[in-house]
Amino acid sequence: MRTIGIVLSPNFQLLSLSVMTGFEIANTLRGEREYELRYLSEHGGPVVSSTSLPVVTEAFSGSYCDTLIVPGGMAPEKASPGLLAYLREAATISRRVAATCMGAFIVAEAGLLDGKRATTHWAFARAFQKEYPAIKVEEDRIFITQGNIWTSAGMTAGLDLALALIEQDLGSDLSKAVAKNLVVHHRRSGGQSQFSALLELSPKSDRIQTALMYARTHLRNELSVEELADAARLSPRQFSRLFSAETGQSPAKAVELLRLEAARDMIERGSHAIETVVREAGFGDRERMRRAFLRVYGQPPQVVRRQAQLSREDVV
Repeated sequence: MRTIGIVLSPNFQLLSLSVMTGFEIANTLRGEREYELRYLSEHGGPVVSSTSLPVVTEAFSGSYCDTLIVPGGMAPEKASPGLLAYLREAATISRRVAATCMGAFIVAEAGLLDGKRATTHWAFARAFQKEYPAIKVEEDRIFITQGNIWTSAGMTAGLDLALALIEQDLGSDLSKAVAKNLVVHHRRSGGQSQFSALLELSPKSDRIQTALMYARTHLRNELSVEELADAARLSPRQFSRLFSAETGQSPAKAVELLRLEAARDMIERGSHAIETVVREAGFGDRERMRRAFLRVYGQPPQVVRRQAQLSREDVV
């Protein structure tokens, strides 16, 4: 049986406990206890979250786990000397040490990320890099693995990390079954961006949302203003005016963002040839896609693929 321990400090973010649900469901689906779940703190007893909800814990002194998970709070906070000493020793004993969201600051303070690639919540990534210059911070990653140290982005990215841990332990079929049980459409790969084009566009009306969902599922089409306006049941003139007012983008720019998101996802999964990506994302030709990647991501598709491959190799 593998022991999963989550180390809680005062004011921890309650959503960080969701990572434990993935392991709980894995036990249920397997019909046996693959994982023992433990809630730890420096002194044991109730630890109060940022929402004032207490969680009962046991003292971590002398107790080491197969996998240790370190969450954080709503903002970075300094860890106690006792916690830092425990993490340093745990990193030499535990098979994996994982930090979710602001927990990356705690693991970094313990010196476990020096010289490594790491990520955290995008809103604090630059502060993270400034405070810990010895770390190569990649602020646009869902999660990153370096040896036995894992870091993930904020909030729900912890679920993606948990699913990846389960996949490493028990295989992709069970990980997918857990994701389905959690009503997660699919586990995002570690190299995937923290950002969502639809979320960034934030359309307010049902008609514009409908047009964007239509575009997302018909990327191989030309997706002209006329085609999108028809999906929204508006005239092209009405559609263009309403679209720009709601999203701050032109329809053409929004479509390009959706194409880029789909192309990057396929490239990072590594199972599609570039020509297939070009066709399925609707770019028309490789050069057009390359220019779009350089403009938005600052690097060509081939570099994105290599970085995703390195992330997968780190997990093995």
